[in-house]
Amino acid sequence: MRKETGIYSKMNGVSESGKPVLGNAYFITGTAYAGKSTMVKLLAEKHHGIACEENYHDCLLPGLSKEEFPCLTYTRDLEDWHDFIRRTPEEYKSWIDGVSKECEILELRLLKDLVKQDRPVFVDTNISLATLKVITEPSHVLIMLADPLISVNRFFDRPDREKQFLYRLIMEEPDPEKAMENYRQGLMRINSQENYDYYLNSGFSVIKRDENRSIEQTLRLVENAFGLEY
Repeated sequence: MRKETGIYSKMNGVSESGKPVLGNAYFITGTAYAGKSTMVKLLAEKHHGIACEENYHDCLLPGLSKEEFPCLTYTRDLEDWHDFIRRTPEEYKSWIDGVSKECEILELRLLKDLVKQDRPVFVDTNISLATLKVITEPSHVLIMLADPLISVNRFFDRPDREKQFLYRLIMEEPDPEKAMENYRQGLMRINSQENYDYYLNSGFSVIKRDENRSIEQTLRLVENAFGLEY
């Protein structure tokens, strides 16, 4: 069990035996571009719940210490963002892994209060599969997957501000083509086939991205996986 397991004991109804305690929380995890954020938002709207969308834990970021959360505070305190894109693919992958572990701690802090409300909580989560197996029922966890190459090839296709900011930084480099390839290599390590297979074979329910399926059809599949009424 993870070092931060002690926070479980502060959650509503938790036991030392690891009995699931987040009965009204539903978690979606998996790979990028699989539709996780969209589903969390739609589920909350339809089922009158709380949407914990991507990076919902950012509300805690200003008060974090560098010592306890070195990965999350790296971008908070970064002075030259060109340093962000200049990291090696290995450094980028290591940072992403560290961010996920630190985000898990913050998510658990927030969820222990959110689940006390009499509403379902839908979470686009960074919480590890090992931890999810302890804190909730298997039927409250869903894996959504997209082909690993989609995350690499379409990373800058989205119009969101963060990705376009990074794209501009790369284009400002002395050799934009080399800088782009370096960043792509980092994305490939994060969105590897090994990572995809890890989620696929986790034992949780899985929904794969299908370009021929409508958002409404995907929502129905998600509701089926969670046992929610239409």
